[in-house]
Amino acid sequence: MPKLSIVIVSYNVKYYVAQCITSVLRSQGGVDADITVVDNHSQDGTVEFLRKRFPSVKVVASNHNLGFARANNIAIKATTGEYVLLLNPDTIVGEDVLSACLSFMDAHPRCGGLGLRMLNVNGEVAMESRRGLPTPMTSFYKMTGLCSRFPKSRRFGRYYLGFLPWDEPVRIDVISGAFCMLRREALDSIGLLDEDFFMYGEDIDLSYRLCKGGYENWYIPSTILHYKGESTHKSSFRYVHVFYEAMLIFFRKHYGHMSLLLSFPIKAAICLKAAGALLQIQADMVRRSLGFVGRNRRKMPCYVFYGAGSSLEACRDIAASHGLQARFVSADTLPDGHVADIHERPDILTYAVYDTTVYNYAHIFRLFASHPMDNVEMGFFYPDDGVIITKEEVIR
Repeated sequence: MPKLSIVIVSYNVKYYVAQCITSVLRSQGGVDADITVVDNHSQDGTVEFLRKRFPSVKVVASNHNLGFARANNIAIKATTGEYVLLLNPDTIVGEDVLSACLSFMDAHPRCGGLGLRMLNVNGEVAMESRRGLPTPMTSFYKMTGLCSRFPKSRRFGRYYLGFLPWDEPVRIDVISGAFCMLRREALDSIGLLDEDFFMYGEDIDLSYRLCKGGYENWYIPSTILHYKGESTHKSSFRYVHVFYEAMLIFFRKHYGHMSLLLSFPIKAAICLKAAGALLQIQADMVRRSLGFVGRNRRKMPCYVFYGAGSSLEACRDIAASHGLQARFVSADTLPDGHVADIHERPDILTYAVYDTTVYNYAHIFRLFASHPMDNVEMGFFYPDDGVIITKEEVIR
């Protein structure tokens, strides 16, 4: 029986899931682990690409889009690892992450689920790395803006637990589904993901059931990158529908016993929030159709490549063929990369693109986390595939 079974659900993100798998293999080290990808009927050639690129990875090709919960459950039932890691395809795992997580769970037998520190592409910590249980009052503080106004308040800031330290292990309520390590014994006790949730909300439900089942949820300060939804389009009507429907499912399931006097305002607030999001989408569509968006359009982004030898030459060729505004820096002369090289320009988005054969992921994450800049974002170059990957695009 392997120590760890890693499950990734993919949908039309071929190069992002390949990047994720590459990072997992680097982090695997001496860990006895297996990897299963469940592809939700992608149309971009994901299945064929992954089977050829990663022969050791089991790829399950679904004939339908099963949703996040059902696809994960299929893989969980087919694997046997002592621990199960649910991992989003739009993540990159640091080289030291898996061993650190397993060591922590081995040392804490009541830990049913484990999350960690997720970075945004500019190096800032993603607040959704750990969350409090969305009780009616916690949800009210979040939706009314009190949470964002008083993020470190133990009362108003409980949704993101902003009052807890980031640099040490702490108990939390909700683990993000982007990286969720689970004890199989706990899953056997409380059950798998609730398939009533198509996408979104299932991580909150699972975390809550772990706590109700007598297990603990923990956060540790190991680091990954999370692109935050590369496989979804948050400006789409479907996203709004699925997201807020998940909120209602969770509320009905766990707080349906509340009196109508208390439950009606919460349900109404969720519906009003969804309606507001839909109206904003429609307004943005009208603005684009009338040509207003272009007036404040950002300047062309700049790409700064950090690498060595043939990798830099390959990046020069790619940049030239795509007309990119680019600069090229040898890793031999600048081991600390963009931190010592880039002076932030608010009017230009800069991608600091790192040669992944020279810099490891954990080092890149440390560089960004040590000095986050609003308009400087991570990018990665993979010489074997001749691919540049940023949050917004894949360039070949």
